[in-house]
Amino acid sequence: MARKRNPRKTGSSEQPSEVVRPHVIPKKASKGRKKPTGPLITVRHMNRRDINRVWDFLKVSFREVNAETVEYQRPRSKHRFEEVFAEEGIEQLMFEVDGDIVAYAECSYEVTGSDNWINPRYFEKRDMRPLFVDELAVHPDWHGRGVGSFALEQLHHLARVHGLNQLVLEVAENNERALEWYKKRSFKKLDAAIFMAVGVDLEPELLPPRELPAARTIEPPPSSGDNVSSSK
Repeated sequence: MARKRNPRKTGSSEQPSEVVRPHVIPKKASKGRKKPTGPLITVRHMNRRDINRVWDFLKVSFREVNAETVEYQRPRSKHRFEEVFAEEGIEQLMFEVDGDIVAYAECSYEVTGSDNWINPRYFEKRDMRPLFVDELAVHPDWHGRGVGSFALEQLHHLARVHGLNQLVLEVAENNERALEWYKKRSFKKLDAAIFMAVGVDLEPELLPPRELPAARTIEPPPSSGDNVSSSK
C-alpha cells in the first residue's frame, strides 16, 4: 500500500481528501535539564597577606559561641594566630566564594605547640592515626548551604592522602548546634575533659569582729614576811 505524500514536501497542488491533525503529546520536563547554577566554592592555602582577613572572619564566626563557652573557640589573640601561621606542620585552609571567605579550617598532623594538653599515647594505644582539626569555622551567613560539608570533605581528603585514619577535634558541649552537626557525621565522643563547677556559699573575705575572753585576774604572790610566824 502506497503511503500518502505530504503536499508541503512534494510541492503538489493536489489537496488531500481529509486533513489529519497530528496528535500533540505534552512535553515532559527533561530529566537532563540543568538546575540553576549555584555559587562556586574554592579552597586554597592561607598566605601571610590573608592573616588580617581570616582573623576578622574568625571573630565574626565565633562571636556568639564565645559568649557562651568557657574556652575561646578560636586563638586567644591575633598575636597567637600569627604564631600559628609560622609553625611547621599546620595546614590553614581558606574556602571562598567570589573572593569572600565563607569557611576556614586549621589542622595539624601531630601534636604541636608547647601549650597543647593532648596525650599522644591515648591514640597510639588504640592504633589511631589522627588528623587534629584545630579550627573549623563557617560564616553565619553561609550556614546550611553545604559549606561546612565541603570543608569537612576536604579534611577527610587530607587525612587519606597522609595515611591518617581519624579526624579528631574539640567542641564545647554547650555549643549544641556544632555538637549535633558533628554527631550527624558519625563523630563520637572520646575521653575528653569536661569543665565542672560547684556552687560556693559566699562569705566576706575578712572575718567579723570577735569578742575575746576577759583577761584573768592574777593575784600577786605572797611576800616572804607573811609566811613567818611571830614568836611569843
